[in-house]
Amino acid sequence: MKQTRYLIISLFAGIMLCIFASNAGATFAPKEITPESAECIKCHKVETPAIYQQWGASKHQQANIGCYECHVAKQTDNDGFQHDVRLKDGTTQKGKLIATIVSPRDCAQCHEKEVEEFAESHHAYAGNIMGSLDNILAEVVEGNSGFVTAGFPEGVSAAAVNGCWQCHGSIVKVLPSGKLDPATWPNTGIGRINPDGTKGSCSACHSRHILSVKQARNPENCGKCHMGPDHPQIEIYEESKHGIAFHAQKDKMNLDNPKWIVNEDYNAAPTCATCHISATPNQPVSHDVGMRISWNNRPAMSVRPEVSDAKMGLAGAKVNWETRRKNMHDVCMNCHNKSFVLSFYQQYDGLIDLYHDKYASPGIELMEISAPLRKSVKFSNPIDFTWFELWHHEGRRARHAASMMGPDWTHWHGTYYLAKNWYSKFIPELEELIEKGKKSGDKVKTDAAKATEKRLHEILNDKNHRWYLGKMDPKEKENRKKRQAEFKARYTK
Repeated sequence: MKQTRYLIISLFAGIMLCIFASNAGATFAPKEITPESAECIKCHKVETPAIYQQWGASKHQQANIGCYECHVAKQTDNDGFQHDVRLKDGTTQKGKLIATIVSPRDCAQCHEKEVEEFAESHHAYAGNIMGSLDNILAEVVEGNSGFVTAGFPEGVSAAAVNGCWQCHGSIVKVLPSGKLDPATWPNTGIGRINPDGTKGSCSACHSRHILSVKQARNPENCGKCHMGPDHPQIEIYEESKHGIAFHAQKDKMNLDNPKWIVNEDYNAAPTCATCHISATPNQPVSHDVGMRISWNNRPAMSVRPEVSDAKMGLAGAKVNWETRRKNMHDVCMNCHNKSFVLSFYQQYDGLIDLYHDKYASPGIELMEISAPLRKSVKFSNPIDFTWFELWHHEGRRARHAASMMGPDWTHWHGTYYLAKNWYSKFIPELEELIEKGKKSGDKVKTDAAKATEKRLHEILNDKNHRWYLGKMDPKEKENRKKRQAEFKARYTK
């Protein structure tokens, strides 16, 4: 009888959700707090007052959307559990079937457009890192399998759980009780794979339970993940004129304005959201953060975004980089003129060309040719770390910083370290491998050593690197002397 009653209630709730979602632009807004949510509130107001207060300050509360509407689970949901309540008198009150995780599918009941856009973004696929070199580092090189849970009886690396997975997302494992495995929860990684099969976490940007759009528009919100040695966007932003202007005039940003269109509701400064997500007078809000990006700077060699989208099977494969750059031009030109914007992009593209031509292309080639000279296990050779940091750390920093107008990060944290580690570590380590290979007596290694030596000689003698051999072109050397003399004269009293 109880089961029948629950099914009737669930069916009624589902019908009401569909009715509300079909009206008012797919916005679910009950006339008052539902009895189910009222029951949740009665307890959580006492047991978790911070959550109750956060929800109370949210737009959800203003729209009479409560706990139950977001957390309700179906009988078929493997992460649904019976949320019984233990009363003060020691008795237990039978509760509702609820789910801890509110997935994008749940949010899509009201925010369908936003979820569809997000699902086609690189954010939703951030969990793909679990198959990359980064995660090999965290699981094997840095970590071990000492963190044992019910979901990982053979153990998992605590370095990966507490590091990579917290930004990129984990595969959330559900225990037989309906509770979530502690190795995979709590987790708000933006590419989290949820128990219902959806990818992503809306709360990665819209922190529960206030779900503040004002917070999502703040640069610090993105800085939870976009920081550090390999992608220091928040540090770059803080250095840039954009970041300086934001902090100086934050009180003029109207961050809690519902519409928030640049040059209509604010013009003091751009934030990450301004450039990558938020509306302009000509563009709507988009939760696909790649639609205004004209280079994907994540790989060792930067690629156009439609190339990486095609590799991932995303709809963005049909949107070329020129269109995306025009989208960003539209953002920039709310504050800058056309000449400024076009010249900036020439500078940015020039840095990409420099990185590709001088470091990335020859580095990839040399690592491939020299493979027989190295131990086959990833990161078991010093040069593995050197090359990884060249493209993954220094190379990325330079490229990202140039894209965001951060000169110190472009140079001192970027191209300086690229050059320093290329000439003082990468080249000497290659030369050491070549010498060992030539003396090995192993034909495969001796052939690889000769091929590597030949190609290294050619690369070091090209225009990018010949200075290293003392072979700078005499004309260039003379021009540099003249420029040094002019510099001294300019600053000599």
